[in-house]
Amino acid sequence: MLSDVLMTFALAPLQAEVFGAPLAAELFLIGRLLFGGVLAFTGLNHFLDTESMVGYADAKGVPAAGLAVPFSGGMLVFGGLGVALGFVPTIAAGALAVFLLVTTPTMHDFWAVPEDQRQSEVTAFLKNVGLFSAALALLALSAIDWPYAL
Repeated sequence: MLSDVLMTFALAPLQAEVFGAPLAAELFLIGRLLFGGVLAFTGLNHFLDTESMVGYADAKGVPAAGLAVPFSGGMLVFGGLGVALGFVPTIAAGALAVFLLVTTPTMHDFWAVPEDQRQSEVTAFLKNVGLFSAALALLALSAIDWPYAL
């Protein structure tokens, strides 16, 4: 379509600017593989340790935890592999961003836990905020072609 051609020409300078520096494409690939791989592995754990994860989600007040845990695990596996491989990056990075936006304040509500649990929940909360930030950055870059992508 004409709009696709126009979009390609409009984004080409941005692509060259972002990935034109030496090793930029390779570093971007390594970052994608690490970021996506860690989140995909975390999602896989939703299926390997479902019982305890459902128990934890139940304790946090997650409705239908028995469905939420495998669903969120699927989001993590799909999103992580999608980012790592550069496959449908907009949907993959979007899935990760949505997952992190919803689960971070729900599962790591440091303001509502006993004092002896607070520090570990603050740490987990801040870790997820960092991951959410990276997912947003990848979502922003998903409008351009990713090097070494499927």
